[in-house]
This record gives sequence, C-alpha cells and structure tokens, in this order.
Amino acid sequence: MTCREFVEFLMNYLDGALSEAQRVTFDAHMDECPGCVAYLDSYRETIRLGKCMCDDPENDFPDDVPEKLVAAILAARSSGL
Repeated sequence: MTCREFVEFLMNYLDGALSEAQRVTFDAHMDECPGCVAYLDSYRETIRLGKCMCDDPENDFPDDVPEKLVAAILAARSSGL
C-alpha cells in the first residue's frame, strides 16, 4: 500500500468498513510508515475537535489548538457543512 492509497482508504478504515484483507494491508502500512500514523492521529484529532465544537458551540477549544483550525471549523459550521 502506498501513502496515497492509505489516504484513500482512511474513512473506510475509521468507519470499520474495510474488508479483513484491506485492514491487514492498511495496518501493515502503518507499521512501516510513521508519517501515515501521524496523519491518522491528526485526522482523528481534527474529527474530535470538530465534533466537540458542533456538539456545544459554547465549548472552548483547548489552548493548544491552532487558531486557523478553529476558524476553519467555525466557518464550516456556519456554512452548514
């Protein structure tokens, strides 16, 4: 699996929708590619923060969240995405 394929399968991986063979290949790639592991971790954190903001608009983000990320989440929320 290449890093590009990793990204293409990411949502299905997180949703648990990969076949057993695809998941084994996906996991094997993560064992060999720290860059994709970091990408997956940041992707999960972005989802968590987005859900946090959408669940409670009055909820403050932690201080270590980049201001540009907060602005992007708020812009997406106000546009109905």
